Amino acid sequence: MVANIGVGLIGTGFMGKCHTLAWKAVGTVFPDMPAITLAHLAEVDADLARRRADEFGFARSTADWRTVVADPQVDVVSIAAPNEFHPEMVIAALEAGKHVWCEKPMAPAFADAERMARAARASGKVAVLGYNYIQSPAMRHISRLLADGAIGTIAQLRIEMDEDFMADPEAMFFWKHEARSGYGALDDFAVHPLSIVSVLFGRVARVVCDMAMPYPDRPVHGGGRRAVETHDIASALMQLESGIPATLQVSRSAWGRKGRIAIQIFGSKGTILFDQERFNEVQLYLTADPAGEQGFRTILSAPRHEPYGHFIPAPGHGLGFNDLKTIECHELIMRLSGADARIIDFDAGLEIERTVHAMARSHAERRWIDVAHPAA
Repeated sequence: MVANIGVGLIGTGFMGKCHTLAWKAVGTVFPDMPAITLAHLAEVDADLARRRADEFGFARSTADWRTVVADPQVDVVSIAAPNEFHPEMVIAALEAGKHVWCEKPMAPAFADAERMARAARASGKVAVLGYNYIQSPAMRHISRLLADGAIGTIAQLRIEMDEDFMADPEAMFFWKHEARSGYGALDDFAVHPLSIVSVLFGRVARVVCDMAMPYPDRPVHGGGRRAVETHDIASALMQLESGIPATLQVSRSAWGRKGRIAIQIFGSKGTILFDQERFNEVQLYLTADPAGEQGFRTILSAPRHEPYGHFIPAPGHGLGFNDLKTIECHELIMRLSGADARIIDFDAGLEIERTVHAMARSHAERRWIDVAHPAA
């Protein structure tokens, strides 16, 4: 393993701060990690960049992200800028010989996502996407339950993701309402549950999808209103390559839902339930239990559920959102060292993008669409 990793950060909003916390914590939580140097940070203007560098602990700051990419002290570039800027930033970083940790989704346009994946393959560098929900100890335990056949043959999968940050029809228009940011909930949200589907069950074969725009316009600063260009709600039926039927529902306008990813996995011998708002718990129902005692049991995350024990030595105390990012950072570093890692690289991420764009095409054409995955 390398002795030191120099980190560059582009974007210091919610996810940029999450990346920073992860880079700072990973060496404390996990043993035998390399030294991490927070080398260079970029923001939209010099003053903001300087303030964020002081707050986050980066050695240098700039208003030009290309300066971060070109910095010889930077080995890995964390990209937490808005979606539309991902392609140019990612490709420039890879061509400069940097590894990349980019937030999801890859890009609003599928052609740009393809270019990013080609650039990653050509560079020989590690390029991973920020799908942190697959990292939780509870989700890893679900993976083991499925691998062990605990609930038998899978009959159906249902998965949902809901938040309410766009539920208020009078909330201000912002960049996620612009078409250049993508389709809306479909690629802003649905990629997260699709990452879970990918890890637990593999690829999606066919989809039929509908999208909805509950509020056609929103107020803008200074007065007036602007037409909304993205869809806050999407629903899809899916058939997985394994033959499992599945449903997907996502909404950014669901009052009361704050960070919900709800999973229901129905099998021939039981059921697994999970809700991201209670992501230190898994609900398990097994038909093998005595008839008079059958019912859902709650499994609390504990040190026996890796990597929970690296954070907390006692069961039931619970991890948090930023801890998942620290686990993701650890997996990235393991991949940098050549070890197996639980990550979604750009090739796997491109398959998720294929599914999203097939869903958008289904909505436009009002029919089932085959997801055109290339031959293995």
